[in-house]
Amino acid sequence: MKPTADTLNQPKIKPLNPNFSSGPCSKRPGYALKNLDIATLGRSHRSAAGKAALLKTCVDTAELLDLPEGYRVGVVPASDTGAMEMAMWSLLGARPVDVFAWESFGQGWITDINKQLKLDAVNAYTADYGQLPDLQKANPKHDVVFTWNGTTSGVKTPNADWISDEREGLTICDATSAVFAMEMPWHKLDVVTFSWQKVLGGEGAHGMLILSPRAVERLENYTPRWPLPKIFRLTKGNKLIEGVFRGETINTPSMLCVADYLDALDWVRSLGGVDGAIAKSRDNLAVIESFVADNDWIDFLAASPETRSNTSVCLVVDAADDQVKAMAKLLDAEGVAYDIGAYRDAPAGLRIWCGATVEASDLDALMPWLSWAYVQATG
Repeated sequence: MKPTADTLNQPKIKPLNPNFSSGPCSKRPGYALKNLDIATLGRSHRSAAGKAALLKTCVDTAELLDLPEGYRVGVVPASDTGAMEMAMWSLLGARPVDVFAWESFGQGWITDINKQLKLDAVNAYTADYGQLPDLQKANPKHDVVFTWNGTTSGVKTPNADWISDEREGLTICDATSAVFAMEMPWHKLDVVTFSWQKVLGGEGAHGMLILSPRAVERLENYTPRWPLPKIFRLTKGNKLIEGVFRGETINTPSMLCVADYLDALDWVRSLGGVDGAIAKSRDNLAVIESFVADNDWIDFLAASPETRSNTSVCLVVDAADDQVKAMAKLLDAEGVAYDIGAYRDAPAGLRIWCGATVEASDLDALMPWLSWAYVQATG
């Protein structure tokens, strides 16, 4: 049944933390600037202290994610977008490319591959918001580019069974809203990118680039036909610039952001590691799943439960587009939920972040407010 004005009063309990944005995402519970180790502030990032802090971001990331031996982790410029562009411009062109997209960011990679890199042999497999394309079309002889979790559609890849263990091409995965929140089959992934401001609630402007030995081999044995700007260069003299993966960044990073990220990694440890963070995110999703099951006026954009994201949860509402937007504005004005309107390219709806930095108790408090806002917006 749909709630009515006669039976629904304004809820009395509000979320203690109304930050449900899907990026930048909520800071971790208990976060305080005073807890950051700011010893590197005002120091050169190339000083011993600066390089040690940056190296620690790489080492701690690899350790927490339990990366396979030989995988490298580097801090690169320009968030997840910068990391993905660096990977595509440096690695693509050696083989045909299969690109899979089902929301705006995946479509962006298709655009860059076709219109900027202008590759000749490109197969684009796409699907509408809420759906997945046929991943079985991935050719093991081709390079593959895809997002693990569609941040703007709330649709994730359910597994990596479709990626061949005998593949000849590379798999390049934009996993910015998945790493630290979803199980990642690292042996299936050759390049993985993410950013601090998603799952860990870190600060923006920095990306993380993870390379498998196969990706390093490609870098050292293939030269793209196009010029690479300095900010994208990962090799010198056909050898990997190992410094990038030892804390010697290509450009100047914010040491305050580095301190913030290290704080977030310590918090993940306090949860019991990545498994704890994943479990917390799944418990958060369960709150919304229960609410949706009890209310027939709201549903998930993801068509299949197995593809339902447990971070960027996208919802559709039985209401006109302007009414759905009015709901988001009402919740913002009440200080109940900030920034939960659907992404600008996505169908009208609500998007609620459920990563581990969000508390289930805040989601419990939010759910009655969704019903209230629905009544207010639809009359």
